[in-house]
Amino acid sequence: MTNAILRILVAASLVLGLGACEGVKKQLGLTKQPPDEFRVQARAPLSLPPDINLRPPQPGAPRPQEGTARQQAERVVLGQSAGTTFAIDNGAPLETRSPGEQALLARAGNGEVDPNIRQIIDQETNLFNEQDRDFMDTLVFWRDEPAPGVVIDAEEEARRLRENAALGKPVTEGQSPTIERRKKALFEGIF
Repeated sequence: MTNAILRILVAASLVLGLGACEGVKKQLGLTKQPPDEFRVQARAPLSLPPDINLRPPQPGAPRPQEGTARQQAERVVLGQSAGTTFAIDNGAPLETRSPGEQALLARAGNGEVDPNIRQIIDQETNLFNEQDRDFMDTLVFWRDEPAPGVVIDAEEEARRLRENAALGKPVTEGQSPTIERRKKALFEGIF
């Protein structure tokens, strides 16, 4: 009887142990698998065609009222309904456009695009980032750190010079006392 109870406890602990594993849960279908929200596309509503004599669509053919994913994104970004087209710069020559479009494009500087605009924007962005970094450094590290290296200890040097003058020795006699500054560690001096 104790052997059977032991087997049941071992089996139950194995089932509970495996139930905690994510891979086992996924293979047994115990986890939710929601659809990818970036791949979901809205379907256009069904509507009665204007002409009843139209031929039925081919199975698997794309729906003409939906358009491509790019066209759907343009409609969402530009705030247009499915039936309207919005194209100020549709590639048509300037002479074939209305006077209002010509005036708008002339004021916007159509055709005066600098081919190096990407490099100019990158340079300006780097300048702004550098200014922000300097500002943040002054906020975070508000104390000026002395540069690492060897410096003369002013108090000890003054004392040495007074002693040499009192004893009648030349100023150059003796070694100048120095302070050796080292670079501080990351968190040294904070606490």
